[in-house]
Amino acid sequence: MLVVHVFVHVKADCIEAFRAASIENARSSVQEPGIARFDVVQQADDPTRFVLVEVYRTTDDPARHKETAHYAKWRDTVAEMMAEPRSAVKYANVWPGEGGWDMARDAAS
Repeated sequence: MLVVHVFVHVKADCIEAFRAASIENARSSVQEPGIARFDVVQQADDPTRFVLVEVYRTTDDPARHKETAHYAKWRDTVAEMMAEPRSAVKYANVWPGEGGWDMARDAAS
């Protein structure tokens, strides 16, 4: 499993539009076979800051995700909403094991 945290800082007047675009992307992303989870979280004390928590089954799956139409739509839609370039940090899961990450797939339906 590969866990990626994508840190996003959006312009204050773009918060709701970013949320909507990101939720749409997340709902489609969890339908991909290579994605176990795709969470959108918003910082409680600064609503302009988000973290996308992306859990991939293999190290090849992020590249496959970036080839999808829903990712391209999200990327292009939110490009001008960014207050600064987004950044990412990659992690290896420790717990839960691989089977414990699939809860979001059911919720997206």
